[in-house]
Amino acid sequence: MTVDLEALYIDLHRHPELSFQETRTAGVITRHLDALGIEFEEGIGKTGVVGVIRNGDGPVVWLRADMDGLPVREQTGLAYASTARGVDPHGSEVPVMHACGHDMHVAALIGALERLLDAKSEWAGTIVAVFQPAEEYGQGSQAMIADGVLDRFPKPDVVLGQHVTPLAAGTIGVRSGTQMAASDGLTVTLLGRGGHGSRPHSTIDPVVMAAATVMRLQTIVSREVDPRDVAVVTVGAIHAGLKNNIIPAEARLELSLRYPDDKARERVLEKVERIVRAEAEASGAEQQPVIEVLHTLPPTINDIDATARLRLAFDNAFGEDTVIDPGMFTGSEDVSWFARESGAPLVFWFWGGVDPEAFAAATAAETVERDIPTNHSPFFAPVLQPTLDNGVANLVAAAKEFLARP
Repeated sequence: MTVDLEALYIDLHRHPELSFQETRTAGVITRHLDALGIEFEEGIGKTGVVGVIRNGDGPVVWLRADMDGLPVREQTGLAYASTARGVDPHGSEVPVMHACGHDMHVAALIGALERLLDAKSEWAGTIVAVFQPAEEYGQGSQAMIADGVLDRFPKPDVVLGQHVTPLAAGTIGVRSGTQMAASDGLTVTLLGRGGHGSRPHSTIDPVVMAAATVMRLQTIVSREVDPRDVAVVTVGAIHAGLKNNIIPAEARLELSLRYPDDKARERVLEKVERIVRAEAEASGAEQQPVIEVLHTLPPTINDIDATARLRLAFDNAFGEDTVIDPGMFTGSEDVSWFARESGAPLVFWFWGGVDPEAFAAATAAETVERDIPTNHSPFFAPVLQPTLDNGVANLVAAAKEFLARP
C-alpha cells in the first residue's frame, strides 16, 4: 500500500476536532495503520492511538504526533479550508481549525511509518507511534500515561517529536536544553454582585473588576520581571455577562503563563495571585476570587547527548545548512511528560512550513512578524509541499539514527 499523504493531510485539515473529541481523526489513523499492517490500540487517554512496529532486538523509539484542533475560524482562503464546528468545554458552539499544524504532524508520522516499514532491513528495534490527543489543553499526554501507555507498550529508550512552525520550508530548528517554556493555564473567577445596569451603585461590578485586573496583570512582565529573564502573562479570554442592561454576578478570565523554569514559575504565580486578590479587594468584592490551575506543563528540555546525535544525523541527511538553533520558544508542549515519566531522553524539534521565497522576502523587509502567520493564527497554513515530505523525512532520519543497525 502507498498512502496518498497529500489527500490524507487535506482530509484531516478539512475535519479538525477539538481536544479529547478527536474520534474521526483517530478513526482515520487506525484505518491507515490497519492498511499498513501495523498493530495498534485505540481509545488510550480517551481518544489516543498507539501503533507498534516490531523489528527484532534493538532500542525502542517513540515517535509522537498530536492531533487536536483549535477553536479558531479559518481565514486562510484555501480550497480545503475548515468550516467545521464543535462544542467547547463550556458548552458553546465554536469554529474549529487546525491552526497549529497537528494535521501535518499526523500525516507526516503516518508517512514515516510507511517508509520505515519499507526499510526494515536498514534498522532493528521497536517503533512506538503515539498519536496523542488534547495537546492544546496540555492534558493529552498525562491522560495517556494515566491510562497505562507506559505499561501497555514497550517503554522508550528515546522520545522523539516535531512541530511545524513559521520557518522556511527546508529548515529544521533544534537546540539542546530548554527548547520550550514551562506553562500554566489558569481560570480566574471574579465574584461580584449582579444587578440592573441602571443601578451600578447597588452592585459590585465584576466586569470593571476584570478590566482593572487585566490591565494590572500586564505590569508583571513590564515592571516586576527582570528584563533579562523570560516570562509571559497572557489573558486569552474574558467571559462576563449576557445582556447590556444586566450587571453580571461574576466574570471569568483565562490566563496563559510561560516561564523557563520552576523558580520563575513560583515568582510569576505569586504575583498573579497577589494582583487578582488585591483588585478584588479594591473593588469591594465580598467574596474572594477563585483561582484554578487547569494544567501545568514542564519546560520541554532536549537531552544534550541525544540532541547532538540527532543534529549530526540531520546534517548528514539534509546538508549542514539545514539545521539552526531557533532559541527557546515561549510556547509550551506536553510531550515531555512521556520522557519524564519513563526516564528516557527527549528530542523535540521544529520544521519549517513557509514558502522559502516568501520567508526570505519577509526577512529582508523585516516584516516576518506581520507577514508570516504564526501557529494559532486564523491565517496559519503550512505550504503543503515540501513541508509534508520534509516532515516525513525528518522522522525517518531521526528514527533510524536511534535504531540499531542489523
